[in-house]
Amino acid sequence: MRPTPFELVFEPIADTRFPAIRDALTAAGHDPRDRDRFLMIKDVATLVRELRPEEGVGEGMDQLVAFVHHGFLLWNAGVPVLPITKEQLELLLDGADRDANGSDTPPAWYAQLPERRIWAQVLEESAHEPLDGCFVHEMPDRALRVLGVFGLHADRAGFSVVETMGPRPGDLARPDGALLFDSVLPGGQAAGLHSLAGTDELLELGWRLRGLGRALAAAAAEH
Repeated sequence: MRPTPFELVFEPIADTRFPAIRDALTAAGHDPRDRDRFLMIKDVATLVRELRPEEGVGEGMDQLVAFVHHGFLLWNAGVPVLPITKEQLELLLDGADRDANGSDTPPAWYAQLPERRIWAQVLEESAHEPLDGCFVHEMPDRALRVLGVFGLHADRAGFSVVETMGPRPGDLARPDGALLFDSVLPGGQAAGLHSLAGTDELLELGWRLRGLGRALAAAAAEH
């Protein structure tokens, strides 16, 4: 299995930096999923400053904060990672979400998708980037929070992230009548590729992945 964003960024520091954050949240009686409370912890602010590039992140600060929060929640859950096969992905994109409304999922997990199968245009007028995977956790109100990680590869120093959250989208459809997740890249359909046309499709993907998250929880309970 290839390295995850958590391994690349947080694994060297997680066991020395995250316990203090967890202890502070516990002492204050805060739900770690509450981002506003999470950001009130001094050690969180310090870590975000340390991870910020020297040239700054500008409008990307919210994305950096989201990445740190998802990384902490993944660590706090025991770093469960769910590798998705090509066959599983095709079933999910066709609508087989394995009862995504169930409740027995890990508190947080990372779903690692097959390489270069799903693409999205993260910024307007920018090149499309492949989706490496999604950080997923359930919020206190039972909505999902999903952080997609795009453009992760060995030749690039960083990667792009997009966050979305909410209840499962209802009656989701593309304006042009195309199927959800159909590729918008030239020749993409013939190559067996898929696309995310907006954050609603990313959120829907997160909900479909939730069903496989239940399978991950069940497997972990057996060991």
